[in-house]
Amino acid sequence: MNNAPGLYTGGQAPATDGDNRYKSVQHKLTTLARTLDSAALELEQLQLRMKTNGGRSEDAAGAIANAGLDPVFVQMQNAVSLALGGAEVSARKVNESAHEVASLAHDAQATHARLYQGLDDIRSSRRYQTPRPGFFTR
Repeated sequence: MNNAPGLYTGGQAPATDGDNRYKSVQHKLTTLARTLDSAALELEQLQLRMKTNGGRSEDAAGAIANAGLDPVFVQMQNAVSLALGGAEVSARKVNESAHEVASLAHDAQATHARLYQGLDDIRSSRRYQTPRPGFFTR
């Protein structure tokens, strides 16, 4: 990703390394949720900048028209304003999706903890290793 000011430079997405131990899954879900929360905040800032710049572009089009310049420049400036407005709407939709997925990731992390934390506490506190899953079904 580009490191230009104002562009998303958040953390990396959690690895899909096949490690499905309780603490590893909890860490991956927490990392995913935090990354999405961070992205959503940066998307909100981007959306605000697009809206602000779209308004400025519209004002510039009016100033160009009032200055009596060729109408082609007014049309170009209006096109920029219109494009920024459309991009702002798209950024809002992506932001809403990021919020939704972040919420689902937080919910998944909490559900995973509720279902498996007790088992992990028992397995972690044992003095001896426990058999692998499926051992007793042979």
